Amino acid sequence: MTDTPKTTNDTFVGLGLNEQILAALASQNFSAPTPIQARAIPQLLAGRDLLGLAQTGTGKTGAFALPVIQHLLADPRRVRPFCTRALILAPTRELALQINESIKKFSHGTGIRTVVILGGVGRSPQVERMRRGTDIVIGTPGRLLDLMNTQELLLEQVSHFVLDEGDQMLDLGFIKDIRTILSRLPQKRQSMLFSATMPKEIGQLASSLLRDPVTVQVKAETATPDKIDQHVYFTDAPAKKRLLVTLLRDPELARVIVFTRTKRGADKVAEHLAASGINADAIHGNKSQNARTRILDRFKGGESRVLVATDLAARGIHVTGITHVVNFELPNEPESYVHRIGRTARAGASGIAFAFCDPSERGFLKDIQRLTGVIMKVAAPMAANDQSGVPDVIEVEVPRAPRAPRAYNPGHNPANPGAAQDRPKRRGKRSGSGRRPRQNKAA
Repeated sequence: MTDTPKTTNDTFVGLGLNEQILAALASQNFSAPTPIQARAIPQLLAGRDLLGLAQTGTGKTGAFALPVIQHLLADPRRVRPFCTRALILAPTRELALQINESIKKFSHGTGIRTVVILGGVGRSPQVERMRRGTDIVIGTPGRLLDLMNTQELLLEQVSHFVLDEGDQMLDLGFIKDIRTILSRLPQKRQSMLFSATMPKEIGQLASSLLRDPVTVQVKAETATPDKIDQHVYFTDAPAKKRLLVTLLRDPELARVIVFTRTKRGADKVAEHLAASGINADAIHGNKSQNARTRILDRFKGGESRVLVATDLAARGIHVTGITHVVNFELPNEPESYVHRIGRTARAGASGIAFAFCDPSERGFLKDIQRLTGVIMKVAAPMAANDQSGVPDVIEVEVPRAPRAPRAYNPGHNPANPGAAQDRPKRRGKRSGSGRRPRQNKAA
């Protein structure tokens, strides 16, 4: 079953949430549900399993957390030691912490207790909190399995299970761990799976996890916010670091996220910026949890001006007041570009996005333009000896990325360039060329 009709619910009051939760939402200034919340919450309150197809930033945490909180409040049973009543799996530590922060806001004043279980930090405080039992556990697969294997996390009382970011779980190689966790859950439970995409393996997982689910799909975000001013710099790869330093000399770039494709690349960019006198930190999967927390606190508090991040590390990180986003390297998936620049221009604010495009990335730029429908402004290239000031922005359109040059074809017809291109290449002697056959003098 797929939930396709548009909802008429434009406030949380019409979704069936109880007074406690409505009061918590009001106290935290949550006024209107997002589309996925408006469609999913009534179905989940009715007890249905759910497959949610939605990307990060659509409000899906509220879509699954609010019904879970209401169900737990309606059934205030005692939780046994080391047990939990709801289990939420997240692929990354940052996302787990973000979900926990959101649940605390949604359940403000209700007495709902949460425990976050994740690796990279000491396990003893987590075990001590589980000793008293809890209403909701949010965690990453590795540490969850660790505590399950030592009987310091018991799943026998779980009535609600959420698997978030299923496709990212697949990318990180967690599917085997997830199936192990699923095998220890009670058969009688409500289950939810959320994923931005639906590869074959996630479809198979959904079939084994969900019972007669309703499917709620939010259209993938393909347009960039209107308030983001987008510019592209065409430059050679070796010149990118110098270009970045030049841009950052402008104090208007007050809080900046710089995106790279790799962890090593993030470290190198951050080191170059630090050597140039710019406060910058790199965040990626190789950093310990304590280091990542410190880095985010420094960035949120303004101690570091620039955060250099990979796409994976940046998922689930929400920092307000981002003035600029720099795509130091263009992503090979155009959807990632939309998510990257969406870190700025939040809550009605405006923002600026810079893209550095070297010759090898022209194809990526073409894909981004096709997806977003936006032609970026071309920024003037820096002179070789330019050591100060930010390059001017020229108000011209970026031409569509050129196609790969075609091989020379003698039969190419300029009036119909595709005709000769599509014909298979002939081998051997040509016929019908108009040339007179060579005469056999012996004949």
